[in-house]
Amino acid sequence: QVQLVESGGGLVQAGGSLRHSCAAYGRILSIKNKGWHRKAPEKQRELVASITSGGITNYVDSAKGRFTISRDSAKNTVYLQMNSLKPEDTAVYYCYCTAGVGTYYSSWGQGTQVTVSS
Repeated sequence: QVQLVESGGGLVQAGGSLRHSCAAYGRILSIKNKGWHRKAPEKQRELVASITSGGITNYVDSAKGRFTISRDSAKNTVYLQMNSLKPEDTAVYYCYCTAGVGTYYSSWGQGTQVTVSS
């Protein structure tokens, strides 16, 4: 199994920036992709950004041009740089990964709160 420990988040004014990090431990060689979901009150959870083991990235439309997902393979860590933050980015952000060989499973981080004030 893979365990994820994330950090980052916080309170920022609109237009500001934050960076999340997510470190993976355990069977890291089985990781297929990693990224972040977010869950805002009274909204459905949505995938914000992801990066595959081959380095292919994907973003929700609202994050394109503002968020950047990257990775440091030596540290088994993925980063989410969030710029030009908006109040609608306010949510709990959860790091996740999909891993496995043959049979796949998802692991989740503990979640971090991002609050963007107007």
